[in-house]
Amino acid sequence: MTQTVQFAEVPYADVPPPATLDAKYISAWFGTRKVLDRVSLTMQAGQVTALIGPSGCGKSTFLRILNRMHELVPSAQLAGEVLLDGEDIYAAGRRITEARQDIGMVFQKPNPFPTMSIYDNVVAGLKLTGKRVRRAEKDDLVEECLVKAGLWREVADRLHQPGGALSGGQQQRLCIARSLAVRPRVLLMDEPCSALDPTSTRVIEETIAELAAEVTIIIVTHNMQQANRVSDQCAFFLAEQGQPGVIVEHGPTDEMFGNPQDPRTADYVHGRFG
Repeated sequence: MTQTVQFAEVPYADVPPPATLDAKYISAWFGTRKVLDRVSLTMQAGQVTALIGPSGCGKSTFLRILNRMHELVPSAQLAGEVLLDGEDIYAAGRRITEARQDIGMVFQKPNPFPTMSIYDNVVAGLKLTGKRVRRAEKDDLVEECLVKAGLWREVADRLHQPGGALSGGQQQRLCIARSLAVRPRVLLMDEPCSALDPTSTRVIEETIAELAAEVTIIIVTHNMQQANRVSDQCAFFLAEQGQPGVIVEHGPTDEMFGNPQDPRTADYVHGRFG
Protein backbone atom coordinates (compact mmCIF):
# COMPACT_ATOMS: atom_id res chain seq x y z
CA MET A 1 0.00 0.00 0.00
CA THR A 2 1.45 3.39 -0.98
CA GLN A 3 1.70 5.91 1.81
CA THR A 4 0.97 9.55 1.14
CA VAL A 5 3.46 11.90 2.73
CA GLN A 6 1.69 14.74 4.50
CA PHE A 7 3.40 18.11 4.71
CA ALA A 8 2.18 20.48 7.37
CA GLU A 9 1.27 23.98 6.33
CA VAL A 10 3.57 26.34 8.18
CA PRO A 11 3.40 30.03 9.06
CA TYR A 12 6.09 32.07 7.37
CA ALA A 13 6.15 35.09 9.63
CA ASP A 14 9.58 34.41 11.10
CA VAL A 15 12.79 34.76 9.12
CA PRO A 16 15.58 32.61 10.60
CA PRO A 17 18.83 34.37 11.48
CA PRO A 18 21.81 34.14 9.12
CA ALA A 19 24.19 31.28 9.86
CA THR A 20 27.95 30.91 10.01
CA LEU A 21 29.27 28.39 7.50
CA ASP A 22 32.55 26.74 8.41
CA ALA A 23 34.40 24.59 5.86
CA LYS A 24 37.10 22.42 7.42
CA TYR A 25 39.88 20.71 5.46
CA ILE A 26 37.85 20.29 2.28
CA SER A 27 39.46 18.15 -0.42
CA ALA A 28 37.61 17.25 -3.60
CA TRP A 29 38.10 14.96 -6.56
CA PHE A 30 36.52 14.30 -9.95
CA GLY A 31 37.51 10.70 -10.54
CA THR A 32 41.25 10.54 -9.85
CA ARG A 33 41.80 14.27 -10.42
CA LYS A 34 42.11 16.21 -7.19
CA VAL A 35 40.69 19.74 -7.56
CA LEU A 36 40.82 21.06 -3.98
CA ASP A 37 43.34 20.34 -1.25
CA ARG A 38 42.48 20.79 2.44
CA VAL A 39 40.64 24.10 2.07
CA SER A 40 39.38 25.67 5.30
CA LEU A 41 37.33 28.86 5.47
CA THR A 42 34.90 30.40 7.94
CA MET A 43 32.13 32.45 6.34
CA GLN A 44 30.67 34.65 9.06
CA ALA A 45 26.95 35.05 9.65
CA GLY A 46 25.43 38.15 8.09
CA GLN A 47 28.46 38.94 5.96
CA VAL A 48 29.25 38.72 2.24
CA THR A 49 32.25 36.52 1.45
CA ALA A 50 33.72 36.73 -2.06
CA LEU A 51 35.60 33.77 -3.53
CA ILE A 52 38.10 35.09 -6.07
CA GLY A 53 40.81 33.55 -8.23
CA PRO A 54 41.53 32.58 -11.85
CA SER A 55 39.45 30.04 -13.76
CA GLY A 56 40.07 26.41 -12.86
CA CYS A 57 41.20 26.96 -9.26
CA GLY A 58 38.20 25.26 -7.62
CA LYS A 59 36.03 28.21 -6.54
CA SER A 60 32.80 26.94 -8.07
CA THR A 61 33.50 23.38 -6.92
CA PHE A 62 34.00 24.69 -3.37
CA LEU A 63 30.75 26.67 -3.63
CA ARG A 64 28.81 23.58 -4.73
CA ILE A 65 30.26 21.58 -1.87
CA LEU A 66 28.70 24.08 0.52
CA ASN A 67 25.18 22.88 -0.26
CA ARG A 68 25.86 19.30 -1.32
CA MET A 69 25.67 19.76 -5.08
CA HIS A 70 29.15 18.31 -5.60
CA GLU A 71 27.96 14.83 -4.70
CA LEU A 72 25.50 14.85 -7.63
CA VAL A 73 28.41 14.38 -10.05
CA PRO A 74 28.86 10.58 -10.46
CA SER A 75 32.68 10.64 -10.22
CA ALA A 76 32.86 13.23 -7.42
CA GLN A 77 34.44 12.52 -4.06
CA LEU A 78 34.85 14.67 -0.99
CA ALA A 79 36.76 14.80 2.28
CA GLY A 80 36.33 17.25 5.13
CA GLU A 81 33.40 18.90 6.90
CA VAL A 82 30.95 21.72 6.22
CA LEU A 83 29.42 23.03 9.44
CA LEU A 84 26.29 25.18 9.51
CA ASP A 85 26.34 26.85 12.92
CA GLY A 86 28.36 23.88 14.14
CA GLU A 87 26.26 21.10 12.57
CA ASP A 88 27.75 19.01 9.75
CA ILE A 89 25.52 19.21 6.66
CA TYR A 90 27.08 15.92 5.48
CA ALA A 91 26.30 14.07 8.71
CA ALA A 92 24.73 10.62 8.36
CA GLY A 93 20.97 10.90 8.37
CA ARG A 94 20.90 14.55 7.33
CA ARG A 95 18.87 14.87 4.15
CA ILE A 96 20.02 16.84 1.13
CA THR A 97 16.73 18.74 1.16
CA GLU A 98 17.55 20.09 4.62
CA ALA A 99 20.88 21.43 3.40
CA ARG A 100 19.25 22.96 0.30
CA GLN A 101 16.61 24.68 2.41
CA ASP A 102 19.19 26.24 4.73
CA ILE A 103 21.72 26.98 1.98
CA GLY A 104 20.20 28.38 -1.22
CA MET A 105 21.89 28.75 -4.60
CA VAL A 106 21.76 31.30 -7.42
CA PHE A 107 23.53 30.21 -10.59
CA GLN A 108 25.61 31.99 -13.18
CA LYS A 109 22.88 31.83 -15.82
CA PRO A 110 19.38 32.84 -14.72
CA ASN A 111 17.22 29.72 -14.61
CA PRO A 112 13.60 30.59 -13.90
CA PHE A 113 10.95 28.16 -15.09
CA PRO A 114 10.24 29.97 -18.37
CA THR A 115 6.57 29.07 -18.89
CA MET A 116 5.67 29.32 -15.22
CA SER A 117 4.30 32.63 -13.98
CA ILE A 118 6.41 35.06 -11.99
CA TYR A 119 4.23 34.28 -8.96
CA ASP A 120 4.59 30.51 -9.33
CA ASN A 121 8.34 30.82 -9.90
CA VAL A 122 8.74 32.46 -6.50
CA VAL A 123 6.86 29.72 -4.66
CA ALA A 124 8.27 26.83 -6.72
CA GLY A 125 11.09 26.19 -4.25
CA LEU A 126 8.59 25.52 -1.48
CA LYS A 127 7.31 22.43 -3.26
CA LEU A 128 10.83 21.16 -3.85
CA THR A 129 11.61 21.36 -0.13
CA GLY A 130 8.27 19.90 0.93
CA LYS A 131 6.91 23.04 2.55
CA ARG A 132 3.44 24.41 2.22
CA VAL A 133 2.58 27.97 3.07
CA ARG A 134 -0.87 28.85 4.31
CA ARG A 135 -2.85 30.15 1.37
CA ALA A 136 -3.55 33.43 3.13
CA GLU A 137 0.18 34.05 3.52
CA LYS A 138 1.34 33.07 0.03
CA ASP A 139 0.57 36.43 -1.56
CA ASP A 140 2.45 38.20 1.22
CA LEU A 141 5.41 35.85 0.82
CA VAL A 142 5.64 36.45 -2.94
CA GLU A 143 5.53 40.22 -2.45
CA GLU A 144 8.09 40.08 0.38
CA CYS A 145 10.59 38.03 -1.63
CA LEU A 146 10.21 40.12 -4.77
CA VAL A 147 10.72 43.28 -2.72
CA LYS A 148 13.88 41.84 -1.17
CA ALA A 149 15.13 40.84 -4.62
CA GLY A 150 14.56 44.36 -5.90
CA LEU A 151 11.96 43.25 -8.45
CA TRP A 152 8.55 44.02 -6.95
CA ARG A 153 8.03 47.48 -8.47
CA GLU A 154 8.81 46.18 -11.94
CA VAL A 155 6.49 43.15 -11.89
CA ALA A 156 3.75 43.88 -9.34
CA ASP A 157 1.12 44.34 -12.06
CA ARG A 158 2.09 41.23 -14.07
CA LEU A 159 2.68 38.49 -11.52
CA HIS A 160 0.80 35.94 -13.61
CA GLN A 161 2.82 36.50 -16.77
CA PRO A 162 5.62 34.01 -17.64
CA GLY A 163 8.93 34.42 -15.86
CA GLY A 164 10.71 33.69 -19.12
CA ALA A 165 9.41 36.96 -20.58
CA LEU A 166 11.54 39.03 -18.18
CA SER A 167 14.91 40.53 -19.10
CA GLY A 168 18.08 38.71 -18.07
CA GLY A 169 18.65 40.91 -15.04
CA GLN A 170 15.03 40.57 -13.96
CA GLN A 171 15.21 36.80 -14.37
CA GLN A 172 18.25 36.68 -12.11
CA ARG A 173 16.42 38.71 -9.45
CA LEU A 174 13.44 36.37 -9.84
CA CYS A 175 15.80 33.46 -9.11
CA ILE A 176 17.00 35.30 -6.00
CA ALA A 177 13.38 35.77 -4.90
CA ARG A 178 12.72 32.05 -5.48
CA SER A 179 15.72 31.17 -3.31
CA LEU A 180 14.59 33.53 -0.53
CA ALA A 181 11.09 32.02 -0.38
CA VAL A 182 12.33 28.89 1.40
CA ARG A 183 13.92 31.04 4.12
CA PRO A 184 17.59 30.10 3.63
CA ARG A 185 20.16 31.10 6.22
CA VAL A 186 22.94 31.15 3.61
CA LEU A 187 22.76 32.15 -0.06
CA LEU A 188 25.40 30.95 -2.52
CA MET A 189 25.88 32.95 -5.73
CA ASP A 190 28.00 31.59 -8.58
CA GLU A 191 29.01 34.57 -10.75
CA PRO A 192 25.43 35.91 -10.67
CA CYS A 193 26.24 38.97 -12.81
CA SER A 194 28.54 37.50 -15.45
CA ALA A 195 25.76 37.26 -18.06
CA LEU A 196 24.23 40.66 -17.25
CA ASP A 197 24.66 44.21 -18.53
CA PRO A 198 26.20 46.91 -16.26
CA THR A 199 22.83 48.35 -15.22
CA SER A 200 21.46 44.95 -14.18
CA THR A 201 24.75 44.19 -12.43
CA ARG A 202 24.42 47.36 -10.35
CA VAL A 203 20.89 46.40 -9.30
CA ILE A 204 22.00 42.88 -8.30
CA GLU A 205 24.86 44.36 -6.27
CA GLU A 206 22.41 46.68 -4.49
CA THR A 207 20.22 43.65 -3.78
CA ILE A 208 23.19 41.77 -2.29
CA ALA A 209 23.99 44.72 0.00
CA GLU A 210 20.40 44.87 1.24
CA LEU A 211 20.13 41.11 1.81
CA ALA A 212 23.40 40.77 3.73
CA ALA A 213 21.82 41.81 7.02
CA GLU A 214 19.51 38.80 7.06
CA VAL A 215 21.25 36.06 5.08
CA THR A 216 24.91 35.03 4.86
CA ILE A 217 26.09 35.42 1.25
CA ILE A 218 28.99 33.66 -0.48
CA ILE A 219 29.65 34.86 -4.00
CA VAL A 220 32.05 33.61 -6.67
CA THR A 221 33.15 36.44 -8.94
CA HIS A 222 35.91 37.12 -11.48
CA ASN A 223 35.19 40.84 -11.26
CA MET A 224 37.64 42.34 -8.79
CA GLN A 225 35.80 45.65 -8.64
CA GLN A 226 32.63 43.78 -7.77
CA ALA A 227 34.36 41.74 -5.08
CA ASN A 228 35.72 44.95 -3.59
CA ARG A 229 32.31 46.66 -3.70
CA VAL A 230 30.04 43.95 -2.32
CA SER A 231 32.04 41.78 0.07
CA ASP A 232 33.10 42.03 3.71
CA GLN A 233 35.77 39.36 3.35
CA CYS A 234 37.56 37.63 0.48
CA ALA A 235 39.25 34.31 -0.08
CA PHE A 236 41.80 34.04 -2.89
CA PHE A 237 41.92 30.59 -4.52
CA LEU A 238 44.80 29.48 -6.72
CA ALA A 239 45.82 26.25 -8.43
CA GLU A 240 49.47 26.09 -9.45
CA GLN A 241 50.08 24.22 -12.69
CA GLY A 242 48.95 20.62 -12.32
CA GLN A 243 48.10 21.08 -8.63
CA PRO A 244 44.73 21.18 -6.84
CA GLY A 245 43.25 24.48 -5.72
CA VAL A 246 44.09 25.96 -2.33
CA ILE A 247 43.32 29.20 -0.52
CA VAL A 248 46.41 31.39 -0.72
CA GLU A 249 45.04 34.13 1.52
CA HIS A 250 41.78 35.24 3.08
CA GLY A 251 40.68 38.10 5.27
CA PRO A 252 38.75 41.40 5.34
CA THR A 253 38.21 42.72 1.83
CA ASP A 254 39.81 46.11 2.48
CA GLU A 255 42.98 44.39 3.67
CA MET A 256 43.00 41.88 0.81
CA PHE A 257 42.85 44.69 -1.72
CA GLY A 258 44.75 47.38 0.18
CA ASN A 259 47.46 45.41 1.93
CA PRO A 260 47.63 41.78 0.76
CA GLN A 261 50.18 39.62 2.56
CA ASP A 262 51.04 37.29 -0.33
CA PRO A 263 52.55 38.72 -3.53
CA ARG A 264 50.39 36.38 -5.60
CA THR A 265 47.28 37.94 -4.05
CA ALA A 266 48.60 41.42 -4.85
CA ASP A 267 49.30 40.43 -8.45
CA TYR A 268 45.83 38.98 -8.90
CA VAL A 269 43.72 41.72 -7.30
CA HIS A 270 45.67 44.36 -9.22
CA GLY A 271 45.11 42.59 -12.53
CA ARG A 272 48.64 41.39 -13.25
CA PHE A 273 47.41 37.86 -14.01
CA GLY A 274 44.22 35.82 -14.19
